Amino acid sequence: MSRAASPFSPRTLLVVLAVGAAAFLLLLYAIGAGWDGNRDRNGGAHAAANGINGFAGLARLLEEQGHAVSVSRSEARLDDRGLLVITPEHGADGAEVAEIIASRRHLGPTLLILPKWFALPAEQIATVDAPQGWVVLAGAGAPEWLGEIEQLENATARLAPRKRWSGMGLAGNPADPATVLSIEAGSVISDDWATLIPLVRDDQGDLLAGYLNDDGYYPMLDAASNYTSGDDVDTSLWPVVVVADPDLMNNYALADGRRARLASAIVAATLNHGNSPITFDLTAAGLGRSQNLLTLAFEPPFLAATLCLLLVALIIAWRAFRRFGPPLARAPALLMGKRQLARNGGGLVARAKRLHLLGPPYAQLVSVRLAARLGIREADPQIRDAAIARRLVDRGLAAHYLEQADALRRARHPAELLRAACALRTIERTATP
Repeated sequence: MSRAASPFSPRTLLVVLAVGAAAFLLLLYAIGAGWDGNRDRNGGAHAAANGINGFAGLARLLEEQGHAVSVSRSEARLDDRGLLVITPEHGADGAEVAEIIASRRHLGPTLLILPKWFALPAEQIATVDAPQGWVVLAGAGAPEWLGEIEQLENATARLAPRKRWSGMGLAGNPADPATVLSIEAGSVISDDWATLIPLVRDDQGDLLAGYLNDDGYYPMLDAASNYTSGDDVDTSLWPVVVVADPDLMNNYALADGRRARLASAIVAATLNHGNSPITFDLTAAGLGRSQNLLTLAFEPPFLAATLCLLLVALIIAWRAFRRFGPPLARAPALLMGKRQLARNGGGLVARAKRLHLLGPPYAQLVSVRLAARLGIREADPQIRDAAIARRLVDRGLAAHYLEQADALRRARHPAELLRAACALRTIERTATP
């Protein structure tokens, strides 16, 4: 084995590792967050839409007022405590909407905003140049599933021209006076009973916003509607507020200061001036996403285990990066060159344990080289060695050549071989022609 220098500098490797790790973590986050290329600004009436029929402005307004606002795409968050704002579409399943409302009666308040506008994304129209998320209104309609909600079985929603609205201590003009969605008062209010207590009315007395009359204790809503609840109330119930005309709370509505104050007042009364979190649901608008393992891994109680795993991975990566020395590279079995050929031959002899056979050939090789250097042309080995010894003595050089050559031929152990070979090599270096 041999050590080969790395072709990359440590800084280059660190940059490559950092970029790769960041890309991998980004991929995991994209999978967990549901970055699948679908856009939330699809022309729908929900809290992620910035068109005139959307409710992104209401979410922003409440957030600026200090509320903890979140936008949810998970059905699991429908059971969260706090205010849930649901904005179903015209084609929503009324039974599912009713089930969501019923399941929350003992969890937290619910604000239901009915759909009215049919809208198309402006970018789908070739003749319209508008920013992303803007819409073109293609008409209005009343939802057909309102009667599937408990206590609203007889409620009738209709579109009609209206001039004014009033309630919650405020009054103003509708955003679109020609198309106002309201619930007929006669369908929810009888002589001695109201299934939907009015909060905001139009100039004809129909309901634009109200809350279910279910014997719950809702002091802020009762004060806003001038309704007096009975003595026998259920304090465990939470209110359900229904806003018939979305133009009281959508982006279209918030263009007017009085309608913006009305929207804020409805939310405050629903919360009973509490500071509970507010969740805008997108599942009822068709933008729900199911939870996956990656999402759960970054949520309590699994977050602690995920952080530990990330820390362990970071430690392992750092130890691998800071390893001692360059990586080991396996040497080739056969290398080129005379020196390497000699090393390979020596390794073969050593492995075969035949070192004692190297003495005579090496002594013969030194004898031939010395004879050539000293100008001796004898072919017989014994005569040549004697001539070499005489010539070395005549020149005042080594006088023990014959003894060292004989010792090398008789050597049987590595130490004896090396000692005699070094002595002959020294004699050879000192000899001159």
